[in-house]
Amino acid sequence: MTTVPSATTNPAAANAAAAGSNAMQQLSGNFQTFLTLLTTQLQNQDPLAPMDSNQFTQQLVQYSQVEQQINTNDNLKTLINQGSAQTGAYGVSYLGKAVTIANGQAPLASGQAIWAYNLDAASAQTQLTVTDAKGNVVYTAAGETTSGAHLLKWDGKNAGGTQLADGTYKLTVTAKAADGSAVNSTVTTTGVVSEVDMTSGTPVLMVGPMSVNLTDVAGVQSI
Repeated sequence: MTTVPSATTNPAAANAAAAGSNAMQQLSGNFQTFLTLLTTQLQNQDPLAPMDSNQFTQQLVQYSQVEQQINTNDNLKTLINQGSAQTGAYGVSYLGKAVTIANGQAPLASGQAIWAYNLDAASAQTQLTVTDAKGNVVYTAAGETTSGAHLLKWDGKNAGGTQLADGTYKLTVTAKAADGSAVNSTVTTTGVVSEVDMTSGTPVLMVGPMSVNLTDVAGVQSI
């Protein structure tokens, strides 16, 4: 299922267009009132002491400047809407592809979540900590200590053996060398994009029950 953006259905775009239209209508109404008052004043001015034209000339210039600013804003909104449509099309291109996600999160679905973690060097101690979407620790285990790539396959059960609900969980790897210094590590997961959510105006990829921002995608593969 995919929600594709449309400039005509985007609430923010619709509100912006309505605001621009209202601003132009108000300016037009004020300008017509100004012209009516000016015409009346000119028709009834004292021929021996004619009105000073500087004041209403300045007002005409101000109306013109406001109109130009409204038109500029409308043009900018058009460009923004076009950019949103292009971004939506770019997001849809991820559908059905395997993405590598580099924010430490992974989806737990049908009792399984899989992470890959990499140690830059060998460690004396490696701690694996899984937290839920609220930041609560739900699982801990000792990790591998050799340098290189490793996998954590989690069955979704906490320390008490309770099966946790499907959703988004995050793995944090804490590795230390023999001298107590930190060993750098990276955590990734891979999943297939099944949906692109555009309700917020920005593409959000759905991998199982997990939402993924485009900025967290480290790689894309066709399958």
